[in-house]
Amino acid sequence: MELNSVKEADADAGAVVDVLIVGAGPTGLALACDLRRRGVSVQVVERAARLFPGSRGKGVQPRTLEVLDDLGVVEQMLAYGGPAPVGMVWRNGERQGEHRMFEETRPTAAEPYTGPWLVPQWRTQEILYARLRELGGGVAFGTALAGLAQDGDGVAAELSTEATAAGTTAARTVPARYAVAADGGRSTVRRLLGIGMTGESVDPAPMLVADVRIPALDRLNWHIFPAEDGSFLALCPLPGTADFQLTAQLKDGSTPDTSAAGVRALIAARTHLAASGVTHVLWSSDFRPRAALADRFRDGRIFLAGDAAHVHSPAGGQGLNTSVQDAYNLGWKLGQVLRHGAPAALLDTYEQERRPVAADMLGLSTRIHRGEASRGAATRQLGLGYREGPLSTGAAGALHSGDRAPDGPLPDGTTLFDTLRGPHFTLLTVGTDPELPPLDPELVRVRKLDAYAPYGKGLFLVRPDGYVGWAGDDARGLAEWLRGVGGPVAP
Repeated sequence: MELNSVKEADADAGAVVDVLIVGAGPTGLALACDLRRRGVSVQVVERAARLFPGSRGKGVQPRTLEVLDDLGVVEQMLAYGGPAPVGMVWRNGERQGEHRMFEETRPTAAEPYTGPWLVPQWRTQEILYARLRELGGGVAFGTALAGLAQDGDGVAAELSTEATAAGTTAARTVPARYAVAADGGRSTVRRLLGIGMTGESVDPAPMLVADVRIPALDRLNWHIFPAEDGSFLALCPLPGTADFQLTAQLKDGSTPDTSAAGVRALIAARTHLAASGVTHVLWSSDFRPRAALADRFRDGRIFLAGDAAHVHSPAGGQGLNTSVQDAYNLGWKLGQVLRHGAPAALLDTYEQERRPVAADMLGLSTRIHRGEASRGAATRQLGLGYREGPLSTGAAGALHSGDRAPDGPLPDGTTLFDTLRGPHFTLLTVGTDPELPPLDPELVRVRKLDAYAPYGKGLFLVRPDGYVGWAGDDARGLAEWLRGVGGPVAP
């Protein structure tokens, strides 16, 4: 069926959903959770019949843990995950010594999460999906996007649902005010929009990744088996499971065999382990590391997020993390436009803020893959910000607008993150007691602090995504900034 206009689709399909999200990976689920807690209606559609089953993006960085803290799922992430184990290098069946892949850091009051924290991607998605259900949302599984149209009023998506029992396919049209492509590196939405990807092959050698169970192998280390040709095989124990994630690089030009027998044979050929010792091969896939960035992140009322917008080498664990933070940036802006009367121009700032960050993270992932950079502070993503972004206004004390808002203890036994948690803005007044404009307490929460060094003295308006949007020594300009994002200034 050809979609001619959104208005025609409205008549056929009935009520218009606020946001259609294509893809139920970490990006789509995180965005759906954020929108639902803002009272935004959401329809998530997923081509697959169930959530992704593999461990693929297993390293959750500290900044992403802060995002998940705000979304209300960090306790589950911490309970089911664990720190990255120390690497152990093997040769000829003997341990050669430890290899520390990550710089060790200790938590502080301002930065409570270190990292990376290992959680299999399938578990992260289960946790986010459960949270979405708590918030009244859900996912339409087995539902593929077949067509897309938009006009000045909204988007119309043609969806195809296969009824496997009957062997038939049903088509329906869903109208939405906005749509978000969270459907991965081979994004159907991006293809339908004709948005190009600019990038490069990071490494010509193919790679294989799989989830395997090897009862005889200890789970105290991340086991690394380097080969003479410079390739490698690694087995990382996945916390909260009995499984290992296998990653292997093949420099001989062969095509990886992703069958269970092929995975077992590869392990036997590259390690001292017998094929029979691999009792389960739960999931496997092959890929060639690539770095690519979408030419733009927006086409009218349709946005690209996550792998649909940027594809990373897995080195350094930046892909999933950058993707979840795309969702976190876009969610509050859609909420302000849809629920609080913010000008539509606010949505332009999504690409303006996130595309430069994605480009930087792509470069970092590529350098780490090629051995040109370490897995250091930059990979934790706590230093990322939007100082040069269009929403950043002013500076005060120790912070500039666009900076991440630090955590810290409060006299009542709670923390600043407890204060920031939720869909609201937060005004922190530190070491000063200024006269403030009238603010809607449901949308802006004010917290006064006597002193806290990571902030210094001043006023700091923290956006719903945990970054300082406006800062100053007094309240001049605060109301104007708030009006620019749809309030929230009381009448």
